[in-house]
Amino acid sequence: MKFIGIIPARYASTRFPGKPLAILGGKTVIQRVYEQVVNVLGEAYVATDDERIYRAVEQFGGRAVMTRADHKSGTDRIEEAAQKIKTDADVIINIQGDEPFIQKSQLETVKQLFDDPQTQIATLGKPFENMEAVENPNSPKIICDVNGYAMYFSRSVIPYIRGKERNEWIKQFQFIKHIGLYAYRREVLSEITKLPQSPLELAESLEQLRWLQNGYRIKVGLTDVETVGIDTPEDLQRAEQFILAASV
Repeated sequence: MKFIGIIPARYASTRFPGKPLAILGGKTVIQRVYEQVVNVLGEAYVATDDERIYRAVEQFGGRAVMTRADHKSGTDRIEEAAQKIKTDADVIINIQGDEPFIQKSQLETVKQLFDDPQTQIATLGKPFENMEAVENPNSPKIICDVNGYAMYFSRSVIPYIRGKERNEWIKQFQFIKHIGLYAYRREVLSEITKLPQSPLELAESLEQLRWLQNGYRIKVGLTDVETVGIDTPEDLQRAEQFILAASV
């Protein structure tokens, strides 16, 4: 089975314009993401709508593909890129362009989920460590069935633990945080990008709910690695400190 990685990267960002080209430990953020991915998968592309990012990727020896600027989601951008490069990969892995510390173990976990022929889409989850983190609406929660397939994703705290004080809930149930790494069988990626937005997706602002509501199955792999995503300049500073600490 052949896997490739495609990394969607936009220059425009409300909280951090130009984020992919920000310097982190002497390299751009997008270069760090690309190198992490290509070292595991062997083949990767950056899908971007900005020539500055495209040129930067070419300059460090990476592969990039220009895509339209009007995509509503990274998944749509991935599909256009896959068409343009005419990939023959069986599975395409979507790695966010602001995850410079994506780990080999995480990518390997996602790959292994496709050993199950029923897996159409795969993603990752990580157990929450405290209720404060569970209650953060910016950290979607995953509910899975007994076979490891997602039943629902929500920004709300789910499930509700009846008969217990809220601060005790995390002792009663393993709440799972969604990590936004996706992998799709090639034909499934093509299908889901043709779907209209669904009511649940619009309600929670989570595109994966469109896929679930249309009957697609999402297999969830578990990781114990906490990623360090970069959404703001402050996150970049923390990531810089992380690199310095790791090099000591």
